[in-house]
Amino acid sequence: MLWSFTKYHALGNDYIVIDPKNLPSPLTPAQVKLICHRNFGVGSDGILLGPLPSKKAEFGLRIFNPDGSEAEKSGNGLRIFSRYLWDKKIVGSKEFSVETKGGIVHSTVMSRGKIVRVEMGNVSFWSDEIPVAGPRREVINEQIHLRGLQYHFCAATVGNPHCVLPLPKISADLARQIGPLLETHARFPNRTNVQLMKVLDRKNIQIEIWERGAGYTLASGSSSSASAAVAHKLGLCDREISVHMPGGTIEIEIGDNFSIRMTGGVTKIAEGVLAKEMFGTVFAA
Repeated sequence: MLWSFTKYHALGNDYIVIDPKNLPSPLTPAQVKLICHRNFGVGSDGILLGPLPSKKAEFGLRIFNPDGSEAEKSGNGLRIFSRYLWDKKIVGSKEFSVETKGGIVHSTVMSRGKIVRVEMGNVSFWSDEIPVAGPRREVINEQIHLRGLQYHFCAATVGNPHCVLPLPKISADLARQIGPLLETHARFPNRTNVQLMKVLDRKNIQIEIWERGAGYTLASGSSSSASAAVAHKLGLCDREISVHMPGGTIEIEIGDNFSIRMTGGVTKIAEGVLAKEMFGTVFAA
């Protein structure tokens, strides 16, 4: 059986899509890490395994990080998976549903596959839902100390956890410095994605991203959703927000009860077959 795959990027955040029908056996964490490795494998920010059967939606999807762990949800991954279904002529221009570990979303492919809109669900700021350690509360403007410096953060979930730091100045270097510290901080029992956020005006924010299980990332759909929701929650932005990232821009619309509609681009990179030789001792194991 061939290990065929398709690779896409969503604003520089790249994923490999593998149909489970093309796997000789279930993926192991070691195989995921090897496939995603940028020197010893194909290289990617994660693997999308689908379509899978679902009792709650039209399609099921599992999302794997490059460290072998499994993510609950990925906005960019969902746009890419939606484009994959469209490319395979499994879906058309009508809205369809996808079940992830982080909940069910609804997706629509537009502009001949190059733009995808996803109804991401509702953002919550409640500590027990994110989760964040401590008593039940909305996690807004709390203090945290890192390397002797004090920061203020907001936490949110859109099916996966996020820690958003509003700052007057942000940079990729700062994201790389404090991102790993926040990802694994004791406040976040399930680890967390991290966003450094600069508010530009009522309709625009800029973010730098450290992604749980993946590291520094050029773009993220769920990070855009969480950051926009935080900016609106703090009263700094309106309901329609353009989120600017190193890889490009995602448009976020915030509805009632912090429902999120995300719209952004997807680009196909390649189709191919994974060589059995690549796996080496992974297969022997």
